[in-house]
Amino acid sequence: MLHLIQQALRAGVVALGLGFGTWAGAASDGLPPMEVQKVGKDVYFVQGQSGAASSANAGFISNAGAVATGEGLVVFDTLGTPALGAKMRQLIEAASGEKVKILVVSHYHADHFYGIQSFAGPGVEIIAHPTSVVVFKGDNTTRRLEQRRQDLFPWVSDDTHLILASRMARITPTQNETFKLGRYHFTLIDGLGAHAPDDMMMRVEELGVLFTGDLFFTGRVPFVGDADPKLWLKGLQRMTETPPKVAIPGHGAVSYAPEKDIELTRRYLSYLSEQMAEAVANMQSFEEAYEAIDWSEFKDLPAFSLANRLNAVGAYLNAEKDALKQK
Repeated sequence: MLHLIQQALRAGVVALGLGFGTWAGAASDGLPPMEVQKVGKDVYFVQGQSGAASSANAGFISNAGAVATGEGLVVFDTLGTPALGAKMRQLIEAASGEKVKILVVSHYHADHFYGIQSFAGPGVEIIAHPTSVVVFKGDNTTRRLEQRRQDLFPWVSDDTHLILASRMARITPTQNETFKLGRYHFTLIDGLGAHAPDDMMMRVEELGVLFTGDLFFTGRVPFVGDADPKLWLKGLQRMTETPPKVAIPGHGAVSYAPEKDIELTRRYLSYLSEQMAEAVANMQSFEEAYEAIDWSEFKDLPAFSLANRLNAVGAYLNAEKDALKQK
């Protein structure tokens, strides 16, 4: 029955002119409002909404951006559905007067790359982290697509196709890749798997702009989950090897004071890691430790109430793993 309902809804979507290839530029596309922001010279940015991905918001919860080079656009991420990707592409190409030439994928999480089919095609090179091959072919990617087809229908459906990058970035934990297009040099930086196994950042050298993916959030608590805070701190070090003037995160607002905002993230992760390691060393239960910790420096930050407890659980489990390794 569900399949029949979905077929009927899909037919309605096509009849309204919202099928793949016609979503961008439709007079009434059913998508949330999308605005292209100009971030200094030649940099364009689309900011997603806060909250979880749903059919109501069409999965528009992440950021993406592009740089106009004079010889084509270098795009960073594609948003969370083909419809969003198509709309973003139309708006940024119209705003810049240039066509997409290169697409860089920050990491293969659904909210950042499901718009990829609206960018793939002749003349567009797609670049991702070398580890993305394993991530892309993994069971988690398959399961997430099936889940998204249910939860984000009709924006993610049987017509949604996930696409692997046409080439892997020439990066390692200690080596960056720099390429040139038009008037700018772009540096691809390994995120060390701090947030996802295939994290990658992109710096625009002449502009001092850094696209960070999900390794950094402006003025708020990050969603660390089960990632290792110590590894994340190393990722932040990679981010600041050449201090950026502007940082564009995977979610939330652009940072025009990245040194200050990155330092806030660094303090939070250091504190989280140290407190959980101390709790494990003292053989405290998680609940006992969490209630005893003084969170006052961070408790008023945006997303603290949503993220901190989950972050602490992940840090505690990582501290337990570290303790076992030392035995």
